[in-house]
Amino acid sequence: MILAIDQGTTGSTALVFNDEGRICGRGYAEFRQHFPKPGWVEHDAEEIWETSWGVAARALAGAGISGPDLDAIGITNQRETVVAWDRETGKPLHHALVWQDRRGAARCDELKAVGLEGLVRERTGLVLDPYFSATKIEWLRQNVEGADRAVFGTIDSWLVHRMCGEHLTDLTNASRTMLFDTGRLQWDPELCEVFGTDPASLPEARPSAGMFGTTSGFGGEVPVAGIAGDQQAALFGQMCHEPGMAKNTYGTGSFVLLNAGDEKPDPGEGLLGTIAWGIGNGAGSGAENKEVSVEYALEASVFVTGSAVQWLRDGLGIIKDASETEALAASLDSNDGVYFVPALTGLGSPWWDPYARGTIVGLTRGTGRAHFARAALEAIAYQTVDAVRAQESASGEKLEALRADGGAVANKWLMQFQADLLGVPVEIPEISETTAFGAACLAGIGSGSWTVEQVRGMWKPTARYEPKMNRDEAESLLNDWHRALESTLTASRAGSDPPSQ
Repeated sequence: MILAIDQGTTGSTALVFNDEGRICGRGYAEFRQHFPKPGWVEHDAEEIWETSWGVAARALAGAGISGPDLDAIGITNQRETVVAWDRETGKPLHHALVWQDRRGAARCDELKAVGLEGLVRERTGLVLDPYFSATKIEWLRQNVEGADRAVFGTIDSWLVHRMCGEHLTDLTNASRTMLFDTGRLQWDPELCEVFGTDPASLPEARPSAGMFGTTSGFGGEVPVAGIAGDQQAALFGQMCHEPGMAKNTYGTGSFVLLNAGDEKPDPGEGLLGTIAWGIGNGAGSGAENKEVSVEYALEASVFVTGSAVQWLRDGLGIIKDASETEALAASLDSNDGVYFVPALTGLGSPWWDPYARGTIVGLTRGTGRAHFARAALEAIAYQTVDAVRAQESASGEKLEALRADGGAVANKWLMQFQADLLGVPVEIPEISETTAFGAACLAGIGSGSWTVEQVRGMWKPTARYEPKMNRDEAESLLNDWHRALESTLTASRAGSDPPSQ
C-alpha cells in the first residue's frame, strides 16, 4: 500500500493505492486563500500542514489500514509556492507566498533591464518571472522579521520538515525556483547571489524517487520515498516515460509537458525547460540515492483555461455549472466567428505577456450564451495546440497522441474538438487522479515496493478521441484564432504603462 499526499492550491487530497494501482482510501479538505493586496496570494503554512495530515489520516481510515500497513508515502505539491520557517523552532515566519503571487513583478522587470534574463534562462530553463520562487524568497528575506535565521522551501519541503524533521526537496521542485542549475543539479551560487539568497538556507535536492526520511505519525516507521511537483507527477503518472510523449492537465490553467529525454533541452521560444523527474540509482536500498538518472521536460504553462469557464459562471452568470458548456457548444453548427482570448491574468506559454488582457472578437446581435460557452471551450483547445506546436518545434519530435487529465476531460465535446485541432488522438486514463498516482508510483519505486515496469502496466485508457475534422477546416479555425490573439497582443504592446502589481 502506498499513501499519496497531493497538496494543491485550493485543497489537499490524500489517496491510498493498492499494489494494482487502485484507490482504496481517500481524504480531501479545502483551506483558505489570503489576498492581502491586489496581485498578492498567500496561504497559511500551518493550515496546509493540518489539512494535509488530516486528509492522510482519513484516507488511511477509509482504506481500513494504519501506518504499519504502508510501504511508503509519496508527496506531490503546488509548485513555486514558498514557505519560510525558523531554523531553530520550526515555526513558519510568514504566510506562504503562492505561485500565483505577483509581488515580484517589478523586481523581475529590474533584472530584465540589466540583462539577467539570459543567465536565468541558461542555468534554469525558466523565464524571468515572479511566477517562480526566487523573488518570493527574496521578498521574505527583505520584509519578514527573523528572516536571517530562516530556512526556505517549497511545499514539499515544508511537509517533509513536519513529517520527518529533514530539510529536503526533490529535483523537480528545485528546478522551479529560478535558483537551481538543472544541468549541474545544484543550487547556483551566482543566481543565489542575484536574489540575495544564502544557499545554506535552501533544502538539499534529492532524486524524485528515493529516500527523504521516515515518519512515525501513523504508527510505525514509514518512509517518504517519492516527491515531485504536481505537473511532473502527472507526467510520470500518465506514463509519458519516452521522449516525445506528452500530457496536458486541464485545470484552472493547463500544463502541457513533453518528455524531452535525458539531455537538458533548449526550451526554444516561449517554453520552459524543467526536470521531469530523477530516479535514484539506489532506489529501494534505503540509501540517500545521490546518484541519479534524470529525465527532462519541455513545459508550456497556460494560465487561463478552466478559470475562463468559471468566469462565465461567476463573473457573467451565463451558466450555473461548468457542465452546461458541453451542450451549449454542441448546439451550434459553428462558432460564427466568435473567438475569446482568455488573457484574464495575462498570457503564459508560448507568449509570456503578463500585461495582456482578455479579448472577445466577432460579436454580433446574434451572439448568445452558447457562443460564449463555445468560445471559452475552443480557447482551451487553441492554446493547447499552440503549446504542442511550440514543443514539437523545440524538440524535433512529432506528437503521436496527447494524454489528458484534469476536470475538463469530462467534457466530451472539448476532448473531441481538441483531437480534431491537434490531428492526433487524445487519450484519457482509467486512473483519473494522475498527479497523486504519479507520486505514489515514485514512492513505490523509491522504496523498492514497485518497479518501473510494474507501474507502466497500471496505465490503461478509458477513452480515446480520434480526430475527425478535415485538416483544412482545423487550420482555418486556428488561423482565425491567431488573428484574434494578435489583436490582444497588439493592444498589450500599445498600452502605456504596465498595471501596478
